[in-house]
Formats: sequence, C-alpha cells, structure tokens
Amino acid sequence: MQRRQSSKTPKQPLQIHHKNQTDLSAWRKGGRIDPEKSVQNHQSPTNQKSDSKQDSFEQALSYFENVQDHVSLKKNNVLQKHLTTVESIALQRGLPPEGFDVLLNVALSGKLADTVNTRLLKSLVPASVIPETSVVSSVSWLCVSKCSGNIQLLFLRWLITVFDFIDHKEQLHALYGFFFSFLQDEKMCPYVCHLLYLLTRKESVKPFRIRRLLDLQAKMGMQSHLQALLSLYKLFCPELVTITLPGKMKTYFKNSEGPWKAAINAVRRRNQENSPVLQPLFLGTAQPQSRKRKWNTQLIIPASSTNKNNLEEDREKNRIDLYSTNESFPVEQLQTFSQLLQNIHHLEFPSQMGSVLTNPLLLHYMNCTKDESIYLRLYYWMGQTLQEECTWCVADNNQYEEEFKDFLETVYKTECFLQEGFSSCEEFLYKSLPLWDGFCCRSQILRLVSWIPLSSFSEMKSHLYDPLAQLFFTSSLYFKCSVLESLKELLQNWLNWHVIHLDSESDSQVHSLNTTLSGLVNVVAELIHFVGWISTVALRLENNPTFLLYFILDFYETVCDMYLRYNLPLLIMPPAGVFYPALLSMDSVSLNQLCYIMYRYRTNLVAAKENELSKTKILQFKFSSQTYQEYNQYIIAMVGCLWTSSAFQKDIHPQGLRMDDELLKKTTVQEFKTSFNIVYHPAMMGYAVLFLQQAWPDDTTFNFSLIKGKKWNWYLEYLYAQGLKGLKVFIESSINRVSQASHSKA
Repeated sequence: MQRRQSSKTPKQPLQIHHKNQTDLSAWRKGGRIDPEKSVQNHQSPTNQKSDSKQDSFEQALSYFENVQDHVSLKKNNVLQKHLTTVESIALQRGLPPEGFDVLLNVALSGKLADTVNTRLLKSLVPASVIPETSVVSSVSWLCVSKCSGNIQLLFLRWLITVFDFIDHKEQLHALYGFFFSFLQDEKMCPYVCHLLYLLTRKESVKPFRIRRLLDLQAKMGMQSHLQALLSLYKLFCPELVTITLPGKMKTYFKNSEGPWKAAINAVRRRNQENSPVLQPLFLGTAQPQSRKRKWNTQLIIPASSTNKNNLEEDREKNRIDLYSTNESFPVEQLQTFSQLLQNIHHLEFPSQMGSVLTNPLLLHYMNCTKDESIYLRLYYWMGQTLQEECTWCVADNNQYEEEFKDFLETVYKTECFLQEGFSSCEEFLYKSLPLWDGFCCRSQILRLVSWIPLSSFSEMKSHLYDPLAQLFFTSSLYFKCSVLESLKELLQNWLNWHVIHLDSESDSQVHSLNTTLSGLVNVVAELIHFVGWISTVALRLENNPTFLLYFILDFYETVCDMYLRYNLPLLIMPPAGVFYPALLSMDSVSLNQLCYIMYRYRTNLVAAKENELSKTKILQFKFSSQTYQEYNQYIIAMVGCLWTSSAFQKDIHPQGLRMDDELLKKTTVQEFKTSFNIVYHPAMMGYAVLFLQQAWPDDTTFNFSLIKGKKWNWYLEYLYAQGLKGLKVFIESSINRVSQASHSKA
C-alpha cells in the first residue's frame, strides 16, 4: 500500500537552543525558532514591521516575571496593557516556547486575581511546542495551594488539550503519583482521569491504585472516566483488575478543549498562510501541511525540541550506541526497516497517536506487538477525532469536508495495511449512518463499511443494515452499486479473517463472538440474506439494469466459493429475484457470470457431499437438503433455457418459468417447445447471427434452424472462442451427454 510521505523533504526536528537568555528574537522575526540563515532570508515584510509589537510582548513577559504579590486589575493600566498584549499575540501568532514558563508560573502562583489568571491560562496558545520543564515547574505550584480550585481545574483542562504539544513526557510520567492523588477531588476527578489515561504506562499500574479506583467507583457509581482508567489498567494487568468492564469503546471523557482548540487551529492556519516557506518547521515536521484541522497535524510525528546537534555530541562524548541503549528510541528518528528491527524493543509510541496512521514502520510494529494499550490509545484518539470532525454530525463542519475526506481515506488505508477494522470506526459508522445523506464522503464511508469487524447480527441490523437499506432504496443506481461493492468487500474481509484465524482461535484481539465457527457462520449468513433481499428489491425498482446485475452477481461469485476457497461450511443460493433476472438477461455478460457461479456452486456442493460421505472426520456443519434442492431447481431451469428448450414445461421452482401449454400457444411463437435455447436466448442471438454470417455468408435469411447437428458443436466452439468461459464450464459440467448427443446427429 502506498503511503503519503514526502521523499523530497527529510524530517528535521524543531531546533531550540537551551541558552541562559531567551531566544524571542528569532520567534519575533519569523514566527519560528531556527538558527539557519537560509530560513531567515524568507522573512516577510509584514513580520519585519511587527517588531514593535513583539517588543511589547517581551516587556509584558518581563513585567509578569517580576510582578509583585496581590496586584489588582482595577485601575492598573500597566497590568491591563501587558495582559492585553499577551492575549493579542497569543491569538494572532501563538506563544513561543520561552513564554510558557513565565506565564504559567505567574498564573498558578496566586499573585494575581483569578480573573487575570483565567485570562492568562486561556491565552496559552502554542506556536510550536511547549517545554516540558515549564509544565513541570507549573505543576509544582499545585503542591503549595497558592491558586484557587477553579484555576487548578482550568490548568488541568489546558494540560489535556495541549498534551500533544509538550516536547517530552518523561518528567511528566514521573509525576504520575502526584496527579493520581487529585482523584479524591470530585470536580477534578474527570480531568485527572483523562490526564492519567494519557500518561499511563504498564509500570504505572499498581495494586493500590486499582484499589483506590475501585473505592472511588463504589463511592461515585459507574463513572465513565473511572471506567476508562480501569479499562486501561486491565489491558496492562488483567490479573489485577478482575471486575467486568464494558467491552465497547464510548466517549469516556468530557470535552476539555475549552477555548484553546479553536485558537490553536486559527493560529496554525494564519501562520501557514503567512509563512509558506517556513511551514515545514511548524510543530517539528518537514512535510508540508495543507490542512487546517488539528487532527492533520497529529498525523505527523512531532520531533523533539532538544537540539539534534547537541544530542549527537553528547552521544559521541559518552560513547552511547543508539541501537544498543536500553532507553527509548525516538520514533521521529525511525527511518528504515532495519532501524525498526534493531530497536523494536526500545520503541515508545508518540503521544500523538494519529501520527502512527501515516508511518508504515510503526504500522509494521503494531502488526508485530501484542500490546493492546497501543490499540486502545489509537482507538480513543480516532473515536474522538471522528466524532468531532464529522461534517454531517457537527454543525459548522461543512467547510472542512475535503479535509475530512482525506482523513477518512487515511484511516481506510491504515485498515488495509493492518488488514483489520478499527472498533472506533465501527462505532462512528453506527452513530453517523442514521444521519448520513449518502452523498457526503460517499466513497470514504462505504470503504470504511467494508472493514467493519464481526459483531452480532442484532447489532448490525439496527446500526448498519437498517439505515443502509433506507439509503439504498431511495438513492441512485450508482449508489446502489457502490453499496453492493462495499458489502462484497466486507464479506471478503470477514472470510479472509476466518482463513487467517482458523488455527488461532485464541488470538487475544478476536472478538468473543467470533471465537466460535457458529458465530461466524450466522453473521455471514445474515449478511448474504440481507444482500439478497436488497438486490431483489433493487432489480425491481430499477427494471433489471445490466450495470446493477453485474455488481449483484459479483457478490455471489464470492458466496458460491465459500466452502472450498475459504473453508467455511456455508453455501447460500441466490434468491429467485436475482437468479431469474440474470438467467433471462438480455446481456451475455450477465448470463456468462451466472453460468460460472452455478458451476462453482456445483463444485462446492459436490465437494461437501463427498466429505460428508467419506466420514473421514466428524463434520460440525452439514448443508441442508434445502440447499441441494434449490440448486437442482435452478439447474433444471438453466438447462431448459440454454439446451433443451423445456424451461417453460419443466421448471419446478415456485417462482420459476413454468407455464401451461395453452398460455404458451397464445404467445403465437411457432414451435415454442424447441425455440428457447442457447441459439434463441435473447443474450445469445447476437452471437448466433454472427455465427450464421461466418458459416453461411451468402444466406441473408438468418435461419437459426440451420444451427444443429455438427453446426451445433461448431456454434459452441465459436461461443467459447468469444471468451464465454463461464458458459463453457457450466455446459461441460452440468449438461447431460445424452442431450449433447441428440444435437450432434446430422
């Protein structure tokens, strides 16, 4: 699968110099921090004219750094001026990394009134990254209780929102126990659980923490945020968490993004428009970003803010081999498959789980690892993103339809790469399909449908089949064909899953329903019955178009071979509403498809009967006699239409072609008992005319009765030469030799 990754611009980390003095001048001139002159040469005139405003920002930082205790906002023009400056710069361009340490410290130190502290926290919009040291320093203020509970709550919400922008996480992980202690506060508990969910590693799971969460759950009831953390703990240590938790993903946490998400998007959009040349340095990526939404930036692995040159010098001095160290290997430096193999035990997934979607090396790692916490983190991020960015579920998202299409396309390609569907996508589809108009992101949505994991029929009927059927019957012919194609791919993916997991039913990622063969057989059977039902109705609504019939028969090409090709003990014949329109089609392609399908049905049924009679092993499933009976009825009708001209007399199917002789006489068709076969069939008459022209070029009467005896066999060879392979294998396998001999007589 091709990945969307630029090969022209190698990834470069965002380089930030750790000096005693701040580096605001570089940020002021270009809106970015980079020491190379080649980048500085692209400064725009607009940025150069804004020096005075940035000088005001430096003055504001200096003021807040040296502010005295208990400064009131009222009648304090200096404070009002600097506060307005910070807010203006933050909303216009975002704050540089060096500004967070000063502003976080003053906001959480309690020196200013809550009104000022609130405005400062709401203005903490990053332009690039947020230094981890600034966050750790600000967390220390929570220990001395200098700020109010509302400010602490607002700080936690901000920390959750900008978590992906923090350059490192090691020191934050070291504060896990400190954050855990705040769970006792009922107001802060939901946001603390959210933060802990983002920080949790396997070593974070301790018995005393599990007991504390269980105590809180007993006290507060079944709270979604507590269930989320317990679910993650259970994934890491199932032997410690013995209670039963909901197996389905849902929205665990409250929306904590507040005013920051919109501001971050606006800043990113403005910076990209103003500095297209410098754009690759934004958030540490060298891949151009044309997207405006937050999830698009999360598709890129953020580089470390530590100076790359300094890192290399330190490694040389300390003689540390990057590939043999026990420390985590930086994923932003993972470039080759050999690096993946050498560091596979040292990789730690990035906090921005969305970046995994566009990195084939990390996707390979996901295929190899059994760490379900990775999937849980990815599912959580993806579920939140799909819910927030859906253009028909969320108001004011219509302008981002093209970007949402690109995101859905990326998710689909990831599912194809991993060869498995995401449960978060399944839930998104179940929630959004009833609201979908069938037009917006049509191709992407139907592709995601093809990767829905196996689940119970009752769940799929109410959440997938029912809303899909309503759209199917009321939409265009093209939409109907697209749905049938999607459902065919869904069936193939389920069958491929069955083949892969046939000998590994204990796979940890397999849904409990599907560990039994009977569960798979039941769900697959219901899907086939559903497709048969909508296909029958669609053919009536659309008056049997060849285009639609092709997609229907294409679906049944998979169905007819399930026993031999996919080792699934299930065969379901197409309904009469599909079989007879195909048999009487005016198009030879449809008739040829049907012949091949019936040939494969016969091959599978014969193999099943032989296995049943051989008794070499006890069969868990046996095909019902009704399946064989229905097949035989269809074969009688086909042979009557294509060979013996007896379909109207011998067809015994309840919905078949049988007619009384008196009714046939009223059709005024001469010799009706011999006038409907492979020569006279509406789909084959064109071939018959061409054959007559070649066999008797001087005869212009087109006497079809001439095609008999040896000419009949010549006519068959002529048809086979035209590429009608399905017709060939059907006649050779299902037509009685006695019938053939009757046509070979001179």
